[in-house]
Amino acid sequence: MKRSHDQPGRHLITGASRGLGLEFTRQWLARGDRVVALARRPETSEGLRELARRHPETLKVVACDVADDASVEKAKRTVEAAESILDLVVNNAGTFGSREGALEKLNFVDVRRTFEVNTLGPIRISRAFLPLLEKGANPRLVHITSMMGSISDNKSGGYWDYRMSKAALNMASRNLAVEVGPRGIASILLSPGWVRTDMGGPGAPLSPEQSVADLIRTIDGLGSEHSGGFFDRDGKPLPF
Repeated sequence: MKRSHDQPGRHLITGASRGLGLEFTRQWLARGDRVVALARRPETSEGLRELARRHPETLKVVACDVADDASVEKAKRTVEAAESILDLVVNNAGTFGSREGALEKLNFVDVRRTFEVNTLGPIRISRAFLPLLEKGANPRLVHITSMMGSISDNKSGGYWDYRMSKAALNMASRNLAVEVGPRGIASILLSPGWVRTDMGGPGAPLSPEQSVADLIRTIDGLGSEHSGGFFDRDGKPLPF
């Protein structure tokens, strides 16, 4: 059953210290939702600290490195002590890896680190918080991906770390959809577009505020019938 948009949601998001993650947290809190904000080093984020001061009853900030098994397990225990139910988990934490385009310059240390964050991180988080999601209203796992992870759309190559890790995340989301669907949980991929963040750069056409507002509107309308899909920020299907 879908939760009414007039009812407060109970959301968890990773990568909440800046960029899209911080903007998701800000917009959800502004409309009265409860938010668990996970960040690798939350103490370094003035934005998170300010939101915590303004929303002490509805924001829980938790340190979590999605690339580290022990850190995710510790965050899980912390969240479970504070929240009994989640309606939505958004896997937003990500890293671009190397921006070198040539095969000869590919650094496998960078590639492994990018996979740990962008691919294995969402799997760790999804697995850790499934028990809380199972109790939620219209429970959804949403993974922030990119058209750079679309195999059929790749006509320019390069950016090996990021492209491969996001393509693998796309497969992970489809696997999750098959596995957790019988438990009433949807797994969905969303692309935010090219956004002016630290990762997207200053030349990107979209502001974080615009992208996140569109994403939230789309997420509010997602249900089990969308599980396993890949959509843009407006809910338009995208090619894998």
